Amino acid sequence: MAEQLITLDEFWSLRDQFPVIDARSEKEFDQSHIPGSINIPILNNTERIQVGTLYKERGPEEATIKGFELVGPRFHLIIKDALKHFPEKKVIIYCWRGGMRSHILAWLLTMVGFDIFRLKGGYKTYRTYSFDLVRKDWNLIVLGGKTGTGKTRLLKKLQETGEQIIDLEGLANHKGSSFGAIGQPAQPSVEQFENEFAETLHKLDPKKSSWVENESRKIGRLILPDNFYHQMLGSPMIDIYKTEQERVNLIVEEYASLPQDELILAVLRIKKRLGGLRTSQAIQAIIEGNHEDWISNMLIYYDKAYSFDIDKHADGKTFQIDLSGMDEGTATKTLLEAKSQFHGKYTNPTD
Repeated sequence: MAEQLITLDEFWSLRDQFPVIDARSEKEFDQSHIPGSINIPILNNTERIQVGTLYKERGPEEATIKGFELVGPRFHLIIKDALKHFPEKKVIIYCWRGGMRSHILAWLLTMVGFDIFRLKGGYKTYRTYSFDLVRKDWNLIVLGGKTGTGKTRLLKKLQETGEQIIDLEGLANHKGSSFGAIGQPAQPSVEQFENEFAETLHKLDPKKSSWVENESRKIGRLILPDNFYHQMLGSPMIDIYKTEQERVNLIVEEYASLPQDELILAVLRIKKRLGGLRTSQAIQAIIEGNHEDWISNMLIYYDKAYSFDIDKHADGKTFQIDLSGMDEGTATKTLLEAKSQFHGKYTNPTD
């Protein structure tokens, strides 16, 4: 088989078997790409601009010749790079529209014995799919609760029981507060976030319910798609309660070891909403290592913000449940019982 064009449907079944190469420029790849793919550019950032300009001014023939002129001297390096990364010599390749760049890379690698699956329509086809998927309707259960109730941990426990979950904070590399970026990788671009989001949704059964943590429309600098956010507001929500001391203890566990200077900067980012006195007290407590004190101080602000946020949710669809004193295993069982009692009123009873 040397080279075979594949549809997006075929891509989904093949991607678990073969590695994926993105033949676009470094800048295009950094902006967004198919998750899990490796970038081997046929044209680098500067060369892509040159060829693109020539295409517009003089047409495809001269642009193609120029492309070969630019990339030709690097053919041997591209082959060596591919052989290093993919010794099995079976790969999926894509570029922007599935055109010249992926075709050149496919031709080049078949010369040294590769079997190539080239994505018809390229990244544009994938991106259209991911854009649409994150804007479809989903059967959601929203897991609510004030800061420190351990919602993310409980989502993971629910997933271990076989429940479907959507971990928005994990996909966004952000925990959703002023402190949410500390210790996290850099946030992806909006496009890449939607790609990662779509990858999660693609694995879900849309006929079954999926748990999602209650979030504001913004997670760090990323904004949730409007339709999905409004679905969250209109979906059944299980609002969990833990005592303030339990919440403080959990936050201490997660944040006490983080760099002091970053914690102080996070406090300063919300200084206008905290007020001067509370900001000063929190910073002093961080400097002194009095974590319970500054966290209790922050919870006053975040609890008010949560009360404002919860009012946006649909009336009559919020079920409050007290998980005080429960370990995560017991709390998870209690949530599953609550789902069957409460959520069943709003979903297919076979779910």
